[in-house]
Amino acid sequence: MLNVGDSAPGFCLKDSGENKVCLKDFRGKKVVLYFYPKNNTPGCTMEAIDFSALKGEFEKEDAVILGVSKDSCESHQRFVDKHSLTVKLLSDPDHLVQEEYGVWAPKKFMGKEFLGTVRSTFLIGEDGKIVHVWSPVKVNGHAKEVLEWLRV
Repeated sequence: MLNVGDSAPGFCLKDSGENKVCLKDFRGKKVVLYFYPKNNTPGCTMEAIDFSALKGEFEKEDAVILGVSKDSCESHQRFVDKHSLTVKLLSDPDHLVQEEYGVWAPKKFMGKEFLGTVRSTFLIGEDGKIVHVWSPVKVNGHAKEVLEWLRV
């Protein structure tokens, strides 16, 4: 897991419309980079809806929101359409970016161990350095908590 003060690893991933999105494109802005396990699951849906609802408030703080999961671009597009999401969702099907950020890790569910995405959020400053890390994330109130932290 990366820590506060570390340089955020650069990446380029495709969004729901299959457009290439690179972290370097947002230099000079704050980036809320959140990693989530899977589209259309209850927690991930709530998190995406909450970030979408507050997108305008994040923009007032000169921050962009990027969500990353291993779901395909097509899955992201269906997720966006189904829930009228306004945040940019990026596809990391080989979980390479998740590994760089240290969020692809062993998990347990119903007694079974497997590798998966640990729900985590990184606030990246205008200079490309990590300013704050939330991990593991509890979905309820998380988007608001990140926004409040930005406003301090």
